[in-house]
Amino acid sequence: MEEVKFNFEDLKVYQKALNFTDFTYELTSGFPSSERFGLSSQFNRAAVSIALNTSEGSGDTDSQFHRFLQIAEDSVRECVTCSTIALRRNYISIVENNKARVLLLEILKMIRRLQRYLKSKKEK
Repeated sequence: MEEVKFNFEDLKVYQKALNFTDFTYELTSGFPSSERFGLSSQFNRAAVSIALNTSEGSGDTDSQFHRFLQIAEDSVRECVTCSTIALRRNYISIVENNKARVLLLEILKMIRRLQRYLKSKKEK
C-alpha cells in the first residue's frame, strides 16, 4: 500500500517540533503525579502546539501561515517557561533544562527563518 504523505510533513521545523514533543513527553513522564493535570499537561500541550500550528498554517495563505507560525513561536516561549519552572521545582536537571532550551532555540530560529521567507515572498 502506498504511503500517504502531506506537504507539511516535509517541513524541517515540523519534524523538529515532533521530536521536541517526544522529548517533552519523555521528560514529563518523570514529573510527580500531582503535576499530571498541571505543569506536565501544560508543557506537553505547549510542545504539541508548535507542531500543530506549523502543520495547520502551512495549508493556508502565506499571511495566515505567518500568523500560525507566530502562535507556534508563542508556544516555544511557553515551553521555555515550563522547563524553567520544572527546573526550579527540581523535576528536571540542569542538563535536561539546557537540552530543552537548545532544542527550542533551534525550532525558534527555524520558525523565524520561515516567517522571513514568507514575508520576502509577499514583498516581491
